[in-house]
This record gives sequence, structure tokens and C-alpha cells, in this order.
Amino acid sequence: MSSSNEQIVDVGSVAEAVSVEDGDAPIYQIESLCMSCHENGRTRLLLTMIPHFRTVLLSAFECPHCGERNNEVQFAGELQPRGCCYTLKFPAGDLKMLDRQVVKSESATIKIPELDFEIPPEAQRGSVSTVEGILTRAADGLEVLQEERRKVDPQTAEAIDKFISKLRDCATAESSFTFILDDPAGNSFIENPLAPSPDPSLTIVFYERSPEQQAALGYLAQSSLLDDTNKVEIANGLCKTTKREPHGAIGAKAGNRAIAQANSAEIADALFRYSAPEEVMVFPSTCGTCVARCETRMFVTKIPYFQEVIVMASTCDSCGYRNSELKPGGRISEKGKRVTVRVENIKDLSRDVIKSDSAGVVIPELDLELTSGTLGGIVTTVEGLVTKISENLERVHGFTFGDSLDEAKKSKWLEFRSRLNKLLALEESWSLIIDDPLANSFVAPVTDDIKDDKQLTFEEYERTWEQNEELGLNDMDTSSADAAYN
Repeated sequence: MSSSNEQIVDVGSVAEAVSVEDGDAPIYQIESLCMSCHENGRTRLLLTMIPHFRTVLLSAFECPHCGERNNEVQFAGELQPRGCCYTLKFPAGDLKMLDRQVVKSESATIKIPELDFEIPPEAQRGSVSTVEGILTRAADGLEVLQEERRKVDPQTAEAIDKFISKLRDCATAESSFTFILDDPAGNSFIENPLAPSPDPSLTIVFYERSPEQQAALGYLAQSSLLDDTNKVEIANGLCKTTKREPHGAIGAKAGNRAIAQANSAEIADALFRYSAPEEVMVFPSTCGTCVARCETRMFVTKIPYFQEVIVMASTCDSCGYRNSELKPGGRISEKGKRVTVRVENIKDLSRDVIKSDSAGVVIPELDLELTSGTLGGIVTTVEGLVTKISENLERVHGFTFGDSLDEAKKSKWLEFRSRLNKLLALEESWSLIIDDPLANSFVAPVTDDIKDDKQLTFEEYERTWEQNEELGLNDMDTSSADAAYN
């Protein structure tokens, strides 16, 4: 690290510098207080981009007086659309699994259910480490004040000693345990050495943030007050709808005007190709980015051979934020549906695809399987779906693409990319399977009559008890509603 790239500046200058996107960012140093000896030490800051992963702010503190050192990583980019929860099950005796890389953001929580142990976000801030490193650091932190505890409260100190012993057993793979990394911001990561193939020991779940989690992240300020304001506005009659028009050209024009203002051309074209909306509702809402007032447009349309869908689109005039969402309409299907399309030519790549957030995706030729919830609900094409899958894999597993990646893993990823590019180039035919337990996904036919499309098949199946349990259907009781409407 050359001295020409380092300079001592004040905190304000550093804040301005790291806020500017610069491909060759210098290393900044600031004087900061050492919490061990209370002398002044130095903190080095570097804004850098981890290839295919995130823009991060790395900070490293060192005290020349007492030797105290620590480091931290903070994410300088945007919040992810959804939170993520990684669950990794460790068998006893497998030391290699403890070397998995872990990126923990400042908003992530770590849990070990077997020990009833939890590391809250403020205990271990943003860090890049391994599973073993995180557990060892937690055990060392608990041992810091043990001598004082033995003098004041021997029983508590003895109980903590037993707990530290169990924690170190986990850190040395002497006992089996479950490692859970839950991050509402979606910026945390656990390495999958088998990627792009699924890891049987690792489960990844993406979820919608609750209002409380959004408020904790600073994503929605004073949500309760905003909710009350919206209620007053709706009560005062600000929620309005356009006049109902016959299904046809007038409805298409109104729907196209409303949705095109707040949605991408790709989604608008894909939806209006089938049916024009009969009614567009406009109601007030709040921008999720700048908390300014904006409008949300909603309409219901029918897609042939599929079902009714609800499209919601919002845009913010203040900050330019745009968001679109597609939800299935009608009742829950009694059976799941598996859609299989054989991709052989350019027309097949252009097929419209509606993938719900409950659907999983399988490409047998790539040995690729994505569980339900991955990518969320999207409206795209076959080519767009595969491209999004590739981008998502690089985003989630891209941290392992750096210089530390060994040649075997690097060649595996390069081979996977090559095979993926061959599929998109149609050098060989391949199959795309979308498995949706709620039957809310759809692939459009390329013929006027869906029965004439021999490359597209739909298969209905009975959901398992586990699938119904995951979807919350086993405990659903609609008898009261049925009695009210009958």
C-alpha cells in the first residue's frame, strides 16, 4: 500500500469522497478514538466493487499504542428488493463446511436454534468472514468479561462457560448445528461451493419485508403516520376510478395510458397483447424510496388459456422510482401445475412467460434447479427468464468469483456460462420447466390454438401435504365465509 494513495483527511471529506463513484478510488485515513486505550488510532476507508456482487465500503482500524485492530464492511449500494434468509445445516465432523465464506451485512441476524443463540445486528456489524470465524469471534466476545463475572456472580459465569464450550464445539465441528443468516436488507450471503447446482445443506428463502423491518432499515420513515394519512385521504374520497367502458378499444387506450406511465414497455406489451383492461383504478400511496405521495394504478385483465391477473404499477414524480407487480386473481387452484416448453427456435425464446413467486424453475440440460420464491413474480420471455436466472446466480454467488477462487471452481463456473450461452444461441434444443404448486404461472403458445402447440405441455398434479403446509393451506378455514355467501 503506497503512501501516495493514502492521505489523512477529516470525516466530512471522506464522506464526500466515498459518495462519488470512482473506478480507482483511493484509500482514505481518518484519526479515530481507540476504545481500548482511549488514544487516537487510524481508520482506513476504501470504497470498492466486489466483482458481480456489491459495492462495499471497507474500513480497517489500527491503534499503534495498544495494538487493537478491527475491520468492518458496509454496503454502499441499494437495498435489495426482498430480504433473504440462509439456513445451513452442519453435520458433526465436517470441518470443511466451516470454511464457507459468509458476508454479513450490518442489518443481518445470526441464529443457532440448537443453542438458543442469536447474534443481533448490532453485536457483530458488517463483516466478511467464515462460519468458523463468526462462531470463534462470538465465543471470544463472551469470554472477555468472564474473570469479572466469576468474582461477582460465579453461577452465571459457570453457565456462560458451559455455553462457550458448546459454541466452540460447533466452531470445531464436534457437534451438529444449524446456522441461520437472516438479513431483511438482502445484502448477506453464504457461499455455495456446489453452485450453480443446488446445495442440499443450504436453503435460501427470499421474503417480503414487514413494515417494521422497512422502518428499521430506514426504508420507510414514520410508516404509522403515513398509514394514517392515507386512510384519511381515502376516506375523503381521493381514491378514484376511471369510468367503466365496454371491453374493447376504449378500455385498451385507458389501460395503456395508465400502465405505460408507470411500467416497463416489456410488461405492458406482454399484457396488452392478450386483453385490454375494462377498468383502471387509481388510488394514493406512498413512495417506498423517498416517502413522497404518489399514485398507484391497478387493473384486472384476463389472459386467454390462463386466468385473471391483477396488475399494479406505481411511479413517483419526486424521485422517479417505479415499481410494477403482478398478482393472480380468483381462487386458489385445487391442483398444482407443471409447465414444460421445448425450446427449439427463435420463436420459442420470444414466448411470453408469467412466473409467480411460488414457482420453481428447472432446466435439465444445465442440471439447474431454482426453488420457489427465487426471482419473485415476474413477467418476461423465455430468453428474459434465463437471462435473469444467470444474472441472479452471479449476484448471489458472485462473491466467489474473485481472485481467491480456485481453478477448479472457476472452470466449473466458466463451463456453466458457456453451456448457458449455447442454450440461448439455440445450438441445441433444451427444456424449460416451471413448477408452480398454486398453478399461477403461464407460458404463452406460439399457435392460435394452444392444442396445436406440440412443444408446450401442461401437467396438473396433486399437491403434497408439505407443499400445502408451506403455502399455509392446511390450516385455512373458509367455512365462515362460505356460510356468509351461501
